[in-house]
Amino acid sequence: MKIRKAELRDAPAIAKVHVDSWRTTYKDILPSGFLNSLSYKKRTALWEQNLAEKGNYVLVAETDEGTIVGFGTAAKRDTNRVDRSGDLTSIYLLEDYQGQGIGKMLLKNLFLHFKQLDYERIFVEVLEDNKTRFFYEYYGAKLIHTVQLKFDEKILNELIYEWENLDKVLEKL
Repeated sequence: MKIRKAELRDAPAIAKVHVDSWRTTYKDILPSGFLNSLSYKKRTALWEQNLAEKGNYVLVAETDEGTIVGFGTAAKRDTNRVDRSGDLTSIYLLEDYQGQGIGKMLLKNLFLHFKQLDYERIFVEVLEDNKTRFFYEYYGAKLIHTVQLKFDEKILNELIYEWENLDKVLEKL
């Protein structure tokens, strides 16, 4: 497995992972109508935009055969006003590739990027029913806030976590 910086040409493959992983990860969490409305074409356009934005740092996990099976992203959200901090904005893997250490590889490379930027604190937002939150907790993320989101008519809790010591996270990775 290879972790590398994403390129604009990766947008369709990232979009496919994005849609497919959302449909498996969130199948019992988000309304099925919402998940069924996701499209590769719209997500490709979104990823072309994301990859072109200067502040976004996007990594892909690629098999030895060159197939993208996951991605991770880092940025500083517009709502983040904390000095010397950033946001882990996503880590998604195709279901068949979960539990193999690929998420850990992506997390490590994202935290190395944060370290290069001299960030001291990192935030991540995750739905309460998404088991990935336990992954973040294992690597030291502390719950600091909960907000409610609405998807169609469904109200969900979004948990906001923070890492205050990047070195400790990297040691554990």
